[in-house]
Amino acid sequence: MNMSNKGKILIVKLNDRLLSMLIRDNRIRSIEVQKQSEYAVGNIYIGKVRNISENIGAAFVNLGQNYLTFLPLAESRHAIVTNRVYDGKLKAEDEILVQIVKEPMKTKQAGVTANLSLSGNYVVVKANGGRMAPIQVSSKLSRKQRNRFTALEALQEIGKHCQIVVRTNAGGLEDETPLVEEAAGLAKELAHIMQIADKRTCYSCLHTAAPDYVRFIQNAYTTEYDEIVTDLPEVYRILQEKLPKMRLFVPIRLYEDALLPLYKLYAVASRLQELLDRKVWLKSGGYLVIEPTEALISIDVNTGKCERGHNKEETTFKINREAAEMIALQLRARNLSGMILVDFINMKDKERERQLIEYMRSLLQKDSIPADVVDMTGLGLMEITRKKVRPSLAEQMRQI
Repeated sequence: MNMSNKGKILIVKLNDRLLSMLIRDNRIRSIEVQKQSEYAVGNIYIGKVRNISENIGAAFVNLGQNYLTFLPLAESRHAIVTNRVYDGKLKAEDEILVQIVKEPMKTKQAGVTANLSLSGNYVVVKANGGRMAPIQVSSKLSRKQRNRFTALEALQEIGKHCQIVVRTNAGGLEDETPLVEEAAGLAKELAHIMQIADKRTCYSCLHTAAPDYVRFIQNAYTTEYDEIVTDLPEVYRILQEKLPKMRLFVPIRLYEDALLPLYKLYAVASRLQELLDRKVWLKSGGYLVIEPTEALISIDVNTGKCERGHNKEETTFKINREAAEMIALQLRARNLSGMILVDFINMKDKERERQLIEYMRSLLQKDSIPADVVDMTGLGLMEITRKKVRPSLAEQMRQI
């Protein structure tokens, strides 16, 4: 099989599940399962406040059909309330413009915000209601790139009416025209949504997010793949229509070999099973044991079949570095989030321990979802946090 260094995005069906995945170096790097709910992340609604819970600083907002969502009051200061003059304090029965930002997880409702935004391939445009700088740039870009984008006069002009966040993908642009055009289009669309809100009835959906697989492509770094492949004609048609509008010019291929389905060609079922197993083998012969629990995720690093040799401390450090690389990959691919405790193989050398922490931190910075090393606990466990955005892969598979 010809696998390029950059990898591919595959969109396939497996057992009636629509899967979007980034495959690189023969491994699934990230994967998302298409949800069936009409209340998708990114959708914007006029919801009705059912009640306010001051003790937890939140409002519960009904989006219709008794679909209850959780709105932190801190994210409602600049809300658009359509049935009265807003005085900065939400009340029950208020009709408010909200956007879904988090899927429901386990017993928790979906999360919404009154700080509206629209995402593109190169920028995110936010309603201008806070004190942030009008133009922000991804911290993953260099200082030179950040200065380049914040100095763009055309972007500054758009930023007078909204807030603009330049995404990591913009770093690969030689010409800023696509970025400026995208920002202008999204700003215009967001302004239109806010202008028509008071003319629409409660529970109306004012903006429908793109299908999950389109957003998956949008959120993937263009440096990681050079082709999108699907064997689903309708998905192929939608991508051909939407990606040029997103100013994302990546080859899209419709796979049409009926004798060998795409999911079999790329062994999707076995790759998926690897991401659901507790044990993950390392090339050195060591292995990880990944145990998600209700409160946290524990990862144990074991030497397994690995021979440590004469210089045990050096060999241990190498196994721990290899384990760190695999842990960063597994957190992203399995979408594990929250508090993560890693029990690396014990090292006596404190300098090696510090180097391992810094290496793990550098690996996590490449994740599109915020993740970082907190520190080593008193018991020698590395504490990692990763932002909860959507359910883990195992939960997504169970929900369908």
